[in-house]
Amino acid sequence: MSTGFEFNVQVRNTTGKAEARRMRRSGFVPGVIYGADKEPTMITLEHDAIMHALNKEAFHTHILDVKLDDGKTETVVLKAVQRHVFKPKVEHVDFLRVKANEKLTMRIPLHYLGEEECVGVKEGGVISKLMTDVEIKCLPANLPQFIEVDITGLALDHSLHLTDVKLPSGVEFAHDVDESHDQPIISIALPKVSKADEAADAAEAEASSVEGAAEGDKAAGDAEAKADD
Repeated sequence: MSTGFEFNVQVRNTTGKAEARRMRRSGFVPGVIYGADKEPTMITLEHDAIMHALNKEAFHTHILDVKLDDGKTETVVLKAVQRHVFKPKVEHVDFLRVKANEKLTMRIPLHYLGEEECVGVKEGGVISKLMTDVEIKCLPANLPQFIEVDITGLALDHSLHLTDVKLPSGVEFAHDVDESHDQPIISIALPKVSKADEAADAAEAEASSVEGAAEGDKAAGDAEAKADD
């Protein structure tokens, strides 16, 4: 199992809401490492470091090395992040220990390829991404950072489904995917015109018609006046 991220964290022995608030005021984040039939380890992370890492997509799907201040290293994956309701702050982080011979269940992002060259887009269609990630199961060694889906040939008024996704070797969906359980992941259709837009178009057309009729009446009047002269 390879890892591209390393974290230095402190093991903490204190718990409770008051202690968590104190840590957050000091620029730290409480967290926990659990799983692999071991006791949970309570940890403390630097807020800015974890916030920076969370901005990278790969961090969410990578095998991570967490180096504890007692000299031990835990091999983990990110499982949950608790964020502040409205402030750009992380409140708590959960890591799951990884075992080489045990399958992981993870949500992996979908990367759609060929959007600009897509047949349906060239026909005037608009892409609707109905799913941006999928839940998969695999051994840690087979964990993908993302899954690519080529939509170049997707035509107007068509869609792709979960059964159209080609999973990497050693990776499977974490749930049943067959004809009875085959959700659409992306579709292409012409832009929908809202009722407000239709009303605006109708009003504009009516205004143009009235203006045209007025100009016609004026032209007829001018012609009649000229004839009288």
